Amino acid sequence: MTFFLLLLPPLLAALLAAVVRPYRSWVGWVNACLSLLPLAAALIFASQAIAGHEAPVWGIALGPLALAEVLRADSLAALIMVCVAAVAALTLWLSPGVGGAARFDDAQLRRYQIFVNLFIAMMLLAVAANNVGVMWIAIEATTIFSAFIIPLRLSKASVEASWKYILLSSVGIALAFAGTVLAYFDFVALSGRIENALNWDVLLTMAPVLHREVMQIAFVFLLVGYGAKAGIAPMHTWKPDAYGEAPPPLTALMSSALFAVAMLAIVRWKAVADITLGSGFTDNLLIALGVLSLLIAAFSVVLTTNYKRMLAYSSIEHTGLICLGLGLGPLGAWAALLHLVNHTAAKSLMFLLVDTIEQRFVSPLIANTHGLLKALPWTGALFAAGLLILIGLPPGGIFISEYALIRAGFAQGQPWLMGGVLALLAIIFASFISHLNRMLYGAPPAAVSLGERASWRTALLVLSVIFLVTLGLTLPAPLATLLKQSVQIIAP
Repeated sequence: MTFFLLLLPPLLAALLAAVVRPYRSWVGWVNACLSLLPLAAALIFASQAIAGHEAPVWGIALGPLALAEVLRADSLAALIMVCVAAVAALTLWLSPGVGGAARFDDAQLRRYQIFVNLFIAMMLLAVAANNVGVMWIAIEATTIFSAFIIPLRLSKASVEASWKYILLSSVGIALAFAGTVLAYFDFVALSGRIENALNWDVLLTMAPVLHREVMQIAFVFLLVGYGAKAGIAPMHTWKPDAYGEAPPPLTALMSSALFAVAMLAIVRWKAVADITLGSGFTDNLLIALGVLSLLIAAFSVVLTTNYKRMLAYSSIEHTGLICLGLGLGPLGAWAALLHLVNHTAAKSLMFLLVDTIEQRFVSPLIANTHGLLKALPWTGALFAAGLLILIGLPPGGIFISEYALIRAGFAQGQPWLMGGVLALLAIIFASFISHLNRMLYGAPPAAVSLGERASWRTALLVLSVIFLVTLGLTLPAPLATLLKQSVQIIAP
């Protein structure tokens, strides 16, 4: 029943938006309310995991198409479910067409509501999937549905960004399919065709006897494939364009929830590969790609002139940090998962704020966006707070997860690596402070109106900042338990 509560509401929301023509504002309100149901389901799964209950499962039995335990909510899945469902609910409540003036016409709003809810449903399905094939299909579907929204306002740049995203993501997902097929046929060659061969728990059981060479090749394909969806360098090139052209609410979902889903796929396969190969092979790959991501992000942030692209490069930076953490043993994996939680909250907050900034200044260029505190006092203050948290200043939660990650690196005997990481973080820090100062201060452009009234929408974003500060001051016991259980799945 709880799985239906998780997956059906976004599908019903998409159906409602498709049936009601033309778009009506009440559709957005109903869909926003429906988004609370998957969040409730995710919290139920999380509470069951924290209490130590056996992971809930669900399957179907349709003759030859029988799939037992096709869905499963273990601790790791529950953690990512909460992240995805929380960001989805926040985004739908703050989406265009839900209170306030909308920049889009009725046809655009209707298309947005249809495809954003299908996008959310596929992300939740990918997280809940116990079957590697179902996960692959769901992640491929996220590409299709989100690509319809990137060019919501048609322009040459938005269409090009959408096609670039489709091309790179589809190539990546094809490589992930190749890696999945390699691992599956190796499994079948050793054990024969058995029921549920594509389920994670079955793969983990058989992992010790899989062929090392086949698993090495398969994991490289899987890392590159799902890494393209996550935006790990050098498969990151779609991010600046897509984030720069997509509506900010969609970007909030892509930069936080979709990223978490893609990283979950990598983490699941890493657990299988580590049993077969030992952790050294996957750790070295993740560390190398993590450092490359940090290098590219550091020098891209210095040169950027667009605040939406600036946040895209920030996503690449945090992708690199999470990859590094996953390559640094159990302590690093714990830090990486905590960082994933913090990044999900912070990046969704920033892109939802960008929506208001872009509407007022009618430009994504940093040079055209100055005097933010005078033009939008509430949004400007929240944007400054969010960006300072995002670059790792205390008391934000990202400071704690970055500190834990650096500590894990030193504990693993990697002082030179951590020194290099700190140097790159210093470059990123200085660049962000410079860009932020240009945006906050000075006189706003003459055409920009001054002043802003706080509303319930502002209150929701304030709650996000409070959540991030809370994670910087304390680690709630339920979250600590969920992180510990998740690390045991990744690095048993």
